[in-house]
Amino acid sequence: MTDLAQRRIQCVLDHMALEIPHDWDAVIATFDGHPRYELYGTGTVFDGEEAVRHYFHQSRIPFPDQANEVIAIAHADDTVLVEFWLTGTHLGPLKMGDTVIEPSGKAFRMRMAASFEFAPGKDRILCERPYFDQTLIAKQLGLA
Repeated sequence: MTDLAQRRIQCVLDHMALEIPHDWDAVIATFDGHPRYELYGTGTVFDGEEAVRHYFHQSRIPFPDQANEVIAIAHADDTVLVEFWLTGTHLGPLKMGDTVIEPSGKAFRMRMAASFEFAPGKDRILCERPYFDQTLIAKQLGLA
C-alpha cells in the first residue's frame, strides 16, 4: 500500500472517529477546503461548510449519541470505501416529513457503507457519499 493510500485511509478513520464526539471543526478539517456530503438513500446533497455543519447539527438532534464502528476499509484509485455499523438512540425529536416523532429511547444499529472521494494526489476528502436504506432505522425504532 502506498503512503498516499495510508494517509487517505487514516484521514477517513479520523473523520469518522471525530464525528462521534461532535468535533465538527476537526471533521471539517478532514475535507480539502470545501466539504460535501451526498446522501444516497435520500438523494440529499449538503454542499459547502455551512450546509455540512447544518447537516451535522440536524442529524444529531434525534440521535445525539450517534456513532459508527468500522467493519472494513479499502483504498482504490482516488476513493476510500468503508463498511460500518451506524448506531444511535432516539433521544430527541425526529422529523419525518411534516411529522415530528417524540423521543422513544429506542436504539438502532444499521449496517451501511460510504465512499470518500479524494482529488488525485491529495489526502483530504472531497466528498463523502454514505449509502443506506433510511427505512431500516425507522423499522428498528418501530416507526415503519
